[in-house]
Amino acid sequence: MDNDIVPVALEKAYRLLNLGATSIVSAEFGGESDAMPAAWTCPLSMEPFRAAAVVDGPHFTRRLIDESGMFALQLPTAGIARATLALGSVSKNDDPAKLEKSGAHFFFADGFRLPLVEGCAGWMIFKVVPGEERNAKAHDLIIGECVAAWADARVFANGHWQFEEAPPSLRTLHYVAGQHFYAIGEAVNLD
Repeated sequence: MDNDIVPVALEKAYRLLNLGATSIVSAEFGGESDAMPAAWTCPLSMEPFRAAAVVDGPHFTRRLIDESGMFALQLPTAGIARATLALGSVSKNDDPAKLEKSGAHFFFADGFRLPLVEGCAGWMIFKVVPGEERNAKAHDLIIGECVAAWADARVFANGHWQFEEAPPSLRTLHYVAGQHFYAIGEAVNLD
């Protein structure tokens, strides 16, 4: 075996697959809102566009999702890394002023009451797909169908990411562990 290949402890092996962009999950119900980073999100299908997010049952955000049947996924950038980390460092169960203290700024898209985080590269709103209760209970997995989506035109144009010309602050965050993130790197174009 090549000397550059080293074994990885099984309890850390998930990090090998965990280089996808970090998402911020947000939700609102009954006048209460919350947002939290989630490293474990992924697309499931294209038509209709469905995605999955793992949000632990005790999280305040999870309760809002379960009650409202809606959630948003957003792609935070290096420019809001500190606010992203702050959103994941405390539960709103423990600190009702979490959002105000996080440094994150929020807005609302027309027709939706879900808080969206300013400074992200993309925003998607999902309606929870019914009939997935077994996955929700067994794996804390939420499956949603996208009902609206937006992207920052400085990094997403003609249906493609274009980070090459963007300033470093607009590059998406990729969570590793603790307080450690990477920002997306340079393009590798094989045309």
